Amino acid sequence: MRQRAAVILAAGQGTRMRSDLPKVLHQVGGRAMVDWSIALAHSVGCERIVVVCGAEGTAVQQHVAGRLDEIAIAVQDPPQGTGDAVLAARAALSGFEGELVVLYGDTPLIPAAAVEALFEQLHAGASVGVLGFDAAEPGSYGRLIEDSGGQLEAIVEAKDASADQLAVTFCNSGVMAAPAAMMFEWLGRVTNENAKGEYYLTDIVGLARADGKACKAVACEEVDVLGVNSRVELAEAERAFQDRMRHQMLVSGVTMTAPETVFFSHDTIVEKDVILEPSIVFGPGVRISSGAHIRAFSYLEGARVASDCVIGPYARLRPGAVLDAKVRVGNFVEVKNTHMGEGAKANHLAYLGDGEVGAGANIGAGTIFCNYDGFLKHQTKIGENAFVGSNSALVAPVTIGAGAYIGSGSVITKDVKSDALAVARGRQMEKTGWGAAFREKMSAIKAAKKR
Repeated sequence: MRQRAAVILAAGQGTRMRSDLPKVLHQVGGRAMVDWSIALAHSVGCERIVVVCGAEGTAVQQHVAGRLDEIAIAVQDPPQGTGDAVLAARAALSGFEGELVVLYGDTPLIPAAAVEALFEQLHAGASVGVLGFDAAEPGSYGRLIEDSGGQLEAIVEAKDASADQLAVTFCNSGVMAAPAAMMFEWLGRVTNENAKGEYYLTDIVGLARADGKACKAVACEEVDVLGVNSRVELAEAERAFQDRMRHQMLVSGVTMTAPETVFFSHDTIVEKDVILEPSIVFGPGVRISSGAHIRAFSYLEGARVASDCVIGPYARLRPGAVLDAKVRVGNFVEVKNTHMGEGAKANHLAYLGDGEVGAGANIGAGTIFCNYDGFLKHQTKIGENAFVGSNSALVAPVTIGAGAYIGSGSVITKDVKSDALAVARGRQMEKTGWGAAFREKMSAIKAAKKR
């Protein structure tokens, strides 16, 4: 297989987003749209990736800058169309002699199979492969004009199209592939003699045909190439992503009683025989192992849940929550950066932050790991089979030994030895008859005020 590279166009202003955040940094499925395109390029084997930003796109450049070992940045200044944007990446691809695909930073749903199909056309003899779709409403999309033999003759922008060409519903997604050297050679010959006065990437098809080269269009679903230019379209893309994920989960053996109410992130992993009740939200970084049961109205992010756990309802797992097999985390329990051993339980109204809970330990209702002193986070460690009574506050750093018992209502500030009982609360006292005397006294005061 020849080497592959990708140019990702991310220089658009995104004014219709009505946002200070650059368009391509808005998220779908918990991932910035430009990162979807970068991941797509990696998934089809692109060894070199260039992200083309605008001169004012410093936020995009900063977003990508941490990966400069694998991604180059090119700047298009001033913006003069898609052809000019691809040419801006030429220097960054100096010496590259393989195949080049052009992707877009605002088109997050393109499947890898569609891009692979473009490269296959190059291997089958085409010099240019273009990704197209049948549009329900072609409107302002560029039209893909094919000859009787199925060869792509030209891509015509809607503003430059004749009435017959506008009747064509097979439209251009903008994604195309060609040998890099040929693409840059054709782009060097593109002019801006068109209605917009821009340099169109699409013109390379006509130039390739004029040079006697074959061009071929590959069809995909319209939703695959949904581009995002507004908040409305961002919501449409999110809806399409969620529908895909729900379908994938169901066919892979996950039970969802109300799938339309469950929301996933781009990297959510849920194994077979997991049960997901209604109204669950997965943030990034969640893995649920086979046999787990996530009950309704729970939120999980950055968490690992082992087999046969039961989570919720109304539970929150935050980043760093690691639950071994058969753990129980119940209603209104929050777990953050805490490892719970096999069979440990926190069934009601608790906060477990920055800690370790040993296998078989029981955390009573109202228990809090007091992990933050206003400056630093500290660890709470609870041994195997320990029992923490309800409404206890464990002030970290603190260690509760294996098999130890904590009396309900205790504030524990010192380590507790294994198998010990620790009680840290005020002594209970009782004054016989105090209640009756108090009521009599207060009733007299109240009556006096009414006179």
